[in-house]
Amino acid sequence: MDLNKLIEEVIPDVIAWRRAMHEHPELSFEEYWTSQYIEDQLRQMDHIEFSRPTKTSVLGIIKGKKPGKKIGLRADIDALPIQEERDDLEFKSKKAGVMHACGHDGHAAILLGAARVLSQNIDLVSGEIYLIFQHAEEQPPGGAQEMVATGLFNDLDFVYGQHLFTPISVGKIGITKGPITSNSDTYDLLIKGKGGHASQPEDAIDPIVIGTQIINQFQTIVSRITSPLDSVVISTTQFHAGSATNVIPDTATLQGSIRTIHQETRELVKEKMEKAVASVCDFYGADFEFNFQFGYDAVLNNEEKTDRVIDIATQLFGERVFHYPLVMGGEDFGAFSKVIPGTFVFIGARNEEKSFDYPHHHPKFAIDEASFIDGVKLMVHVGLEMGK
Repeated sequence: MDLNKLIEEVIPDVIAWRRAMHEHPELSFEEYWTSQYIEDQLRQMDHIEFSRPTKTSVLGIIKGKKPGKKIGLRADIDALPIQEERDDLEFKSKKAGVMHACGHDGHAAILLGAARVLSQNIDLVSGEIYLIFQHAEEQPPGGAQEMVATGLFNDLDFVYGQHLFTPISVGKIGITKGPITSNSDTYDLLIKGKGGHASQPEDAIDPIVIGTQIINQFQTIVSRITSPLDSVVISTTQFHAGSATNVIPDTATLQGSIRTIHQETRELVKEKMEKAVASVCDFYGADFEFNFQFGYDAVLNNEEKTDRVIDIATQLFGERVFHYPLVMGGEDFGAFSKVIPGTFVFIGARNEEKSFDYPHHHPKFAIDEASFIDGVKLMVHVGLEMGK
């Protein structure tokens, strides 16, 4: 049977699955309805063995009729703590304060579509295809790390993931070799100074002044310690202190985000941030509590495997495939690609005419469902070709 015809026929169901999950979004580690919904759909398909690697994730396995490799196809399934602000969707979120603001509902539906097509063409499948419906992508340290820790994926030969992406227009497929997303880490800092009257700073240890000096020191790590050719971002995103205009507070709290590409740079930045905090606080006589938290690992697209994926995508989509540059965002697919050769691809989902052009994690975020057929096609053909 013509694979492309089967893929076209499954798209209405992919859209229906996506809309059902969009109406019932669930936060990270709370995807009980979503994982059961996915399991229920898989139960209606032939030739799929399934299990629950964690309480809210689902793993389906299709065993082919021909010998071959073990290939993982991964989709994330969780939503975000955001109130949806679109009134033009008939399938708007029914849960207050929670919405699929990153496209994971589409990812899960696309993988279900690929599962149906593959299960209906078991004679074409070589080796084994793992259908990985992963929970908790949005909450560090991420569900991927938890799934990898089960050991169920240790002998995979290749793992593939993709992201519906509104920075790219529908019809475009962005792929690159090497780093594609960054290490995504965080820090929090409590500065313990000494409060006093605003008119007598000499009798106080001002945590606000100390905090500003530390922020400045952090930026010199980027500009004067790491190479300008090595991507590094340190952003302090929260600074809280004080409650009155004429009082120097006792304490200040700072929090922020750190993005790097290489593990050596990641370790260097952590070390220099710790030293900067200690030296500035020592200079002013303040105590402190500093915590650097490792989050998602960078996604590194395996050179050899990604060359093959580019070939597969180019055969399917021709000139619609293009090189998409490194993104300094975080993506916990890195937990898979750190231990298994992997490729992560961006599927264009932007449509300005429908106002489907808001950034990810925005309350008006939406994706064009016309992108789903590209996602299903690529997943199906990657699963079949990479397994040979």
